[in-house]
This record gives sequence, structure tokens and C-alpha cells, in this order.
Amino acid sequence: MKYSLFLLLILFIACSKNYEKNLAEADKLIEQKDFKKAIELLKEATSSDDEKISVSALKKIATIYQQNSLPEINYSESQKIAQKYFYQIFERFPNSEDAPKSLFMSAYLLSNELKQYDLATKQYNLFLEKYPDHELAASAKIELENIGLSPEEILQKNLNKSNAN
Repeated sequence: MKYSLFLLLILFIACSKNYEKNLAEADKLIEQKDFKKAIELLKEATSSDDEKISVSALKKIATIYQQNSLPEINYSESQKIAQKYFYQIFERFPNSEDAPKSLFMSAYLLSNELKQYDLATKQYNLFLEKYPDHELAASAKIELENIGLSPEEILQKNLNKSNAN
């Protein structure tokens, strides 16, 4: 019994270090602009039992897709994948330090890049429900007020509001 517990502990430590190694190697690959290989390593690291490692890997994957770094994937598809990874951070780790920003980014991409206003509205409202005092709460409220509007429409709306006062 003690022997198997010891082996399990050794295995856990070894896997954890491999995931850390994956993150470090992925960072090098990202610098070299080898995003495909970096994503492979990062996807493995998302399985880590260490929340910080998993969240870091998910964030890096989301960022690669948000920046449309893979030329074989069109912009819209890349944004859709990024949104899913950002949401996954919130969904899997709702109490992590990165959960609020990730949920906000998911909603932002849904609204501003993917034009999925209903789902974006739900996510912004969820953000405000879960994190009402977060530094991005004011931005979430503004996004909700202007969801679906073009920059010109937002400007006109603000001008009308100013003229009314």
C-alpha cells in the first residue's frame, strides 16, 4: 500500500514537471512562430491537475487563435476557437484569477468578432452577476448598452445623449 502510494506521488510529480516543461517549450515555439507545435504542447498541459498550469496553457492557446496566428485557419474560425478557449477557462476554473477576464473576452469576441449578440449578452450578464465589482464590470455594462451597434451608431447615440443634457 505504501509502495503504490509512493509510486503514485512520483508519477504525479513527474507529470506536473512535464506539463511545466510543455509550457516552457511552447513559449519557445511561440517565439519562433511555430504555433502549431506550440498548441500541441499546450493542449497536453491543459490536462494538468495544477490549475495555474492548465489556465496558463488555455490562455496561451486562446491568445494564439485570437491573434489569428495560424494561416490555415480563417479569421472568423480562429476567433470562434479563441472564444471557446477563453470560455473554457471560466467554465473549468471559475474561481481562478483569470476567470473574470476570460469570461469578458469570451463575451467580447462573441459580440465584436462573431456577431453572436444573444450569446454575448448572456455572457456579459453572467459576468456582471458573477463579478459585479471587477474592474471590467463598467466595460461590460458599456458593451451591453452598445451591443450590435456600429462605431458610428455609438458615436451618434453618445452625441444625442450629450445634446439632451
